[in-house]
Amino acid sequence: MGLFYAAYFVFGGIQLPFLPVWLADRGLDSRQIGLVLALAMAARPAVVPLATRLADRFGWLKGPLVASAWVTAAAFVLLEACHGFPPILAAYALASLTQAVILPFADAYALRGLTERGRAYGPVRMWGSASFIAANLGGGLLLERLGAPNVVWALVAALAVTALTATTLRPLRPRPEAVAAHAAGPSLWRSRTFVAVVATGSLVQASHAVLYGFASLQWAAKGLDGLEIGALWGIGVVAEIALFAVSGRLQARLRPLDMLALGALGAVLRWIVMAFDPPTAMLPALQCLHALSFGATHLGAMQFLADERRGATAQGDYASVVAVVFAVTMGASGLLVSAFGSLAYLAMAASATAGAVIALGARRYARA
Repeated sequence: MGLFYAAYFVFGGIQLPFLPVWLADRGLDSRQIGLVLALAMAARPAVVPLATRLADRFGWLKGPLVASAWVTAAAFVLLEACHGFPPILAAYALASLTQAVILPFADAYALRGLTERGRAYGPVRMWGSASFIAANLGGGLLLERLGAPNVVWALVAALAVTALTATTLRPLRPRPEAVAAHAAGPSLWRSRTFVAVVATGSLVQASHAVLYGFASLQWAAKGLDGLEIGALWGIGVVAEIALFAVSGRLQARLRPLDMLALGALGAVLRWIVMAFDPPTAMLPALQCLHALSFGATHLGAMQFLADERRGATAQGDYASVVAVVFAVTMGASGLLVSAFGSLAYLAMAASATAGAVIALGARRYARA
């Protein structure tokens, strides 16, 4: 499963920074690029809940994972053939719909399989984070050597490798508990603990919006060059990998809501300091807090969702809500940064604080 995550995050590590370069090379302006990229966020809540419910209904996991990777690769081949805004928008809409289900299916498969074997999720998932960094660096070299027109072909190649690694995964036998999760889907939302996990995860992950959207611009304004900015992003992911590597021992001592609360409190500290334009010397230490603000939050949610009774349906619902809340926060972050500059991080701190309050309050009655 670690090989699958490594392959898929090579795709993500190329797509995130370099697909906009390809879109610009095809003649799209900034407004059109923004609309095309917004489809990726809109696709998840549109298709993921239905897809994961069907997976639980029929006990499928490996099959949909393999199929979604191949269909997404085919959709990117179609995208490569498109020129002009309307065809590109339509082709990327198709690619986004099928891509949106890959990671929820993968996480559901990984959590179930690893739980059956008594293994922790974090040390497996960390290979995705490591390959993401490698793809960032390798994608930059690829862009220099082959040029923007070949970015989509690199994405197709990464997706093909992802699909091939998915075919090597052993099938998981359908279990009555997992299939029953389809029928029990609505009952998830009657669980106060499930609602608390979703709310905390959404609020804390969405609090990264200002960082993801504007940190590079703010650091460049402080005089940092591209290499230094890249190094800062790399520090954050390395800290995340370090947490994933030891997560098995941590999760043996901490409950899911403990991990979520730890992540939320780390985010509060991170954003409060970032709000006051800290000196460059402090930025590496602040980036290390990514291990908590993203890493601990993600691990806490995955630890809770690993319960077999919740199935892929819970994965899909969680991923969809996170996507919606993140999209709304990302939209608001541009307005906040325009109006308040780095003080916009205080709004992110408020979001993380709300998540911390929910997680700490829910610890009293949670049994996860």
